[in-house]
Amino acid sequence: MIDIKLIRENPAACKKAAADKNFGVDIDALLAVDAKLREAKQELQDAKTAQNAAGKKISQLKGDEKAAAIEEMAKLKAQAHDAHTRVEELEPKFRELMLLVPQPADEEAPIGNDEAANVEIRRVGEIKTFDFEPKDHIAIGEALDIIDIPRGVKLAGSRNFILKGAGAMLHQAVLRLAMDQMIAKGYEPMTVPVLVNDSIMEGTGYFPIGRDDAYLCERDTQALVGTSEVSLTAYHKDEILAAADLPKKYVAMSTCFRREAGAAGKDTHGLYRVHFFDKVEQVVIAPNDRSGSLDLHQEILKNAEDMMQALELPYRVVNLCTGDLGLGQVQKFDIETWMPSRGSYCETHSASRFYEFQARRLNIRYKDSDGKMQFVHTLNNTVIASPRVLIALLELNQNADGSVNIPTALRPYMNGMTKIESKK
Repeated sequence: MIDIKLIRENPAACKKAAADKNFGVDIDALLAVDAKLREAKQELQDAKTAQNAAGKKISQLKGDEKAAAIEEMAKLKAQAHDAHTRVEELEPKFRELMLLVPQPADEEAPIGNDEAANVEIRRVGEIKTFDFEPKDHIAIGEALDIIDIPRGVKLAGSRNFILKGAGAMLHQAVLRLAMDQMIAKGYEPMTVPVLVNDSIMEGTGYFPIGRDDAYLCERDTQALVGTSEVSLTAYHKDEILAAADLPKKYVAMSTCFRREAGAAGKDTHGLYRVHFFDKVEQVVIAPNDRSGSLDLHQEILKNAEDMMQALELPYRVVNLCTGDLGLGQVQKFDIETWMPSRGSYCETHSASRFYEFQARRLNIRYKDSDGKMQFVHTLNNTVIASPRVLIALLELNQNADGSVNIPTALRPYMNGMTKIESKK
């Protein structure tokens, strides 16, 4: 959520920001509701002030003057009631529209409609070539008996899977390495809920727009998170933090759930786009300082790149255009990892900064050095997500005999195993 004052002062800029991000929101309708709401609130305040003043005088009056004052008090009470009713009717409409207003993108984000306008920043690592016909990750996994798609579908429907044996171990090894790297960098490890109240999804910007992509528990007005960013960012909801404690740096490993409602027929093969996965997520709660947020954004991006380099995977970093940004992001970098079977670099990480957007919705504040109340800035980034990254790990480390080499950094988490081989 952005400050309504900014929308009042420059509605044209807000309309442009919405158009740049491809979000449809009626700014004129919002401003009309805002004007009516402010008018009703002012009328309510004026009526209550007049009521208080009249109430103090009534006890000093007698006869006709007192009767007239009582009659006037009744009129003021009716005015206050009418204004209060209008406030109660307008506030939900105002909030509904405010929740749809996107945060304007920073100048560093290129203007564009979709991913075709994203800008590559750098490539790291060499793309491996094979002297044999390489298999895709499913063929590799089935031959090694470490991936079972059919039974995953049997249990839970399409876009589900089962990892077994060394496949499950590799999955856990990746996550554990990521957690250890982040803890070593001073990030505080957290275990957080993955089933949260709808208000928390709204506060982090995933509702109402992303509601169709979430698994809902309507009876309890709760939802399963698509990322532990939700719980980590909302951890300090409605709190006033000490400026000396900022920035706060958190990391959590959690299972994540996504319906992929808008992805019918897209990326249906293998482990790329599935309904549940595990992810190590980093979140930073920072002071309200744009320069500092830019530095922290580079820090969390580097954390993810360090993980990719530890896994010895070739990747590129991409600066996303405005049309590919979410509602609250002012800038986002994706890390895309090379996946041979897909013949391209594919998204495995997203590093985002939000400035005040999430903090305003969640009411997370602190007092600055001047004693002024400020909303914090929030940032987040994937450290690693699996099983998607297993696509690259299996395909790029395969051998002609069907075995898969395990990157050196993962071997301590694999009980010293250096290679996954067929049991047959």
